[in-house]
Amino acid sequence: MKSAWSGLLVAFSLYSAVPVPQVQWEKKTMRWALSFLPLVGVLVGAAEWLWYLFCAHFGAAALFYAIGAALIPLIISGGIHLDGLCDTCDALCSYGDREKRLAILKDPHVGAFGPMWLMAFLLAEAACFAQIYEMPTLLPLACVGFAVARTLGGCKIVLSPCAKDTGLAHIFAENSDKKVVAVTLMIEFVLFVTVAGLLVYAVPYGLRAAKIWAVVLLLWYGLHEKLSRRVFGGITGDLAGFCISLSELLALACAAFGGLMV
Repeated sequence: MKSAWSGLLVAFSLYSAVPVPQVQWEKKTMRWALSFLPLVGVLVGAAEWLWYLFCAHFGAAALFYAIGAALIPLIISGGIHLDGLCDTCDALCSYGDREKRLAILKDPHVGAFGPMWLMAFLLAEAACFAQIYEMPTLLPLACVGFAVARTLGGCKIVLSPCAKDTGLAHIFAENSDKKVVAVTLMIEFVLFVTVAGLLVYAVPYGLRAAKIWAVVLLLWYGLHEKLSRRVFGGITGDLAGFCISLSELLALACAAFGGLMV
């Protein structure tokens, strides 16, 4: 029980900006930490739902809602996954060899392409949120998507080979009970997708939209795996953040475009 509580604190101390008691990072405290990563997504999803209720109640403009909704994940997560998105885009756009791209991921400085793609990402998020605000029938998919995205990112760390023997991904991979964490994350994935399906079950074509969303996420997981292995030789913390960020955006896109069709 103590190890589980310590793992929860480790997960929230690293992957969120929520103030929690600090614990020492060691094998016994990090053993199941990644199992609790999706709970950060649950917190983000709950905040998104409350923000929507607030804006809808007071008749806020779609742009006001959309910008606030796009900032909520950044505020709660502290931007750790967007940092991975930015660094990965810099590395991919460098068109260098594997060693150069890994060096770019490690470099604390930012290049030109990372901020450009980060800005495009946030604009795409805001656009999806604005559309969801106008047609919120599939809003539950978007809210649950933050937790589902983190189940995929956690699986990346415990199931994929590390590209290097340093960095956060390697630390978590080496100190995690990989089998238990992987099974837990897979169960959480199925659970969250099922919950999303139940929440939109009464919406015409809502269940179909949930199934399409799940398939799209699994396809993205496979594409990301292929990209990580071929280009970088494995997973890193930045690549896991890249996976989580794009998974969130895909959930938003499915909710936005699906809302147009249901």
